[in-house]
Amino acid sequence: MNVSVTDCPPASESCVTSQPFVVDLDGTLLKSDLLFECAMAFVRSKPLQCLKPLAWLTHGKAYLKEQLAQSTDIDVATLPYDPDVLWMIEAQRNSGRKIVLATASHYSLAVRIAEHLQVFDEVLGTTLERNLSGTHKRDVLVTSYGEGGFDYVGNSFDDLPIWRSARQAFVVNPLPGVALAIRHLGNVVQVIRSDATTLRSWSKALRIHQWMKNALIFVPLLAAHQLAHPLQLWHGVLAFVFFGLCASGVYVLNDLLDLADDRKHPTKRHRPFASGSLSIKSGLMVFPLLLLVSFTGAWIWLPRSFVAVLACYYVLTLVYSLVLKRLMALDVITLALLYTLRIIAGGAAFGLELTGWMLAFSMFMFLSLALVKRYAELLVALHSGITGKTGGRDYFPADLAMLSSLGAASGYLTVMVLALYIHDSATTALYAHPRWIWLACPVLLLWITRIWLLTHRGRMNDDPVVFALRDRLSLAMGVLFCLIFWVAA
Repeated sequence: MNVSVTDCPPASESCVTSQPFVVDLDGTLLKSDLLFECAMAFVRSKPLQCLKPLAWLTHGKAYLKEQLAQSTDIDVATLPYDPDVLWMIEAQRNSGRKIVLATASHYSLAVRIAEHLQVFDEVLGTTLERNLSGTHKRDVLVTSYGEGGFDYVGNSFDDLPIWRSARQAFVVNPLPGVALAIRHLGNVVQVIRSDATTLRSWSKALRIHQWMKNALIFVPLLAAHQLAHPLQLWHGVLAFVFFGLCASGVYVLNDLLDLADDRKHPTKRHRPFASGSLSIKSGLMVFPLLLLVSFTGAWIWLPRSFVAVLACYYVLTLVYSLVLKRLMALDVITLALLYTLRIIAGGAAFGLELTGWMLAFSMFMFLSLALVKRYAELLVALHSGITGKTGGRDYFPADLAMLSSLGAASGYLTVMVLALYIHDSATTALYAHPRWIWLACPVLLLWITRIWLLTHRGRMNDDPVVFALRDRLSLAMGVLFCLIFWVAA
C-alpha cells in the first residue's frame, strides 16, 4: 500500500468522533463496480436478452440499476473488497465513529454488502426515485450532516463535489485525472494506492501463454512438408498473431462472464477480473478492440477462407461461454472442436487441403485433453468436500471414474488413427520410409498414459496443453515424436 498524507486542520477528538466516516463502494471499498457486475451476471444468465439493459437505460440510470438488481443474484461474499479500505474502516470504527456506506449502487445491494461486512451503521444507496451519485450524494450528505460535517472516502470524478463539502477527503486508487484534480481541494489527508494494474495483469487476462496453442496452425504446413516456403511461413505468422488476438478477446469476454464461478474457485479467483486487479469496464473496452484488429488484419492480409474459420471459432467460443460449457459432454466435444479449428484455420491460411486422418487425430487427442481438464477440476472439488455440481459445469465428483475411462479411450483412439494413417496410400507417397512412423505410436501411448496417471494423482494443476509445454519429459517426447517423422520423410 502506498499512502501519502498532508497536513490537516487540528480538531478535538470529540469533534472528530462525532462526525460520520462516509465510505463510497464502487472502486473504493469494492475493487469493482456493481453496475457492471450486475450487467455481466444478467448477460450470462439471460444471453438472449442481452440488449434489454439498453432499453432500461432509456428510463434513466436509477431505473437501470433497479431492474438489474432485481434480475440478478450477486454473491456479495465473494466480491473483491479492498483490504486496505477495510482496515481503515475498522480503525475509524474502533475510535468510536459512525460508519456510513454511501453508494451510487442500488440500495438493496448496498444493504446486502453491509449485512455481510457488519461494519456499517447506516446505508445510503440508489433507489428508483434517486440515483445517489455526484451532486445528488453530496446534497444528501450535507442535508444529513451539514457542510464539512463528515469525512468522505472515494475514488472518482463523481466524488469531487462530495470531497469539497467534506471536512476531510480520503482518496482510494484515483485515476490520473482525479489525482490531478484533488491537488486543488486542500482537505485531502490520505491517498491510498492499493491497485495492482500492471502489464503482468493484462498478460494474464489476455492469456499470452495460451498463444502457444495457436502453433497448431502450422500443423498442415508441417504435414505437407512445405515449412521451407517463405511466403507460406509469413502467412503462418500472420495467422498465428490474428488468431491469438481473437482468442485473447474471447478469453477476456469469457472471464467477464465467469466472474461468479471464478471467485469460488481456489485458483481462478486470482484471475485479474475476478480479483479486481483489472476493472470490468476496461475488459469491455479491450475485448472488442482485439476482435476488430484480429478480423481487420485477417481480412486484409489472409485468404477469406481463414476469416471464415476465424469467425466460426469466435461464434463457437461465444456460444460455448454462454451455454455449452454448462452442458455435459457438449462442453468437452466443443473444446476438442475449438482446438481442431486451429488446424483448419492453418489449412485455410496456407491454401492446403486437410486429410481426414489429421482431423480425426486432432479431435480424439483434444477430446482426451479436454476430459483431462474436467477430471482435474472434479478431483480438486472432491478433495474440497464438494459433492454437487462444480464451477457451473454439469459434472459431479462421482463422474470421475467415467471421465477417466472416456478420456483414456479417446487418447488411445488417437494412437489407432496414427497407426491406420501409416498404411494410407497418400502417406506412402509423402514419406520415403513410412514404416518409421510406427515408432511414434509407443511414444504417443507413453505420453497419453502418463498424462492420465498424473491427472489421477492430482498433479495436473494447469491446462493440459500448457502443462505439456512446461513439462520437460513431455517436451522431450514431443521432440522425439517430430524427429521420427523427420526420419520417415
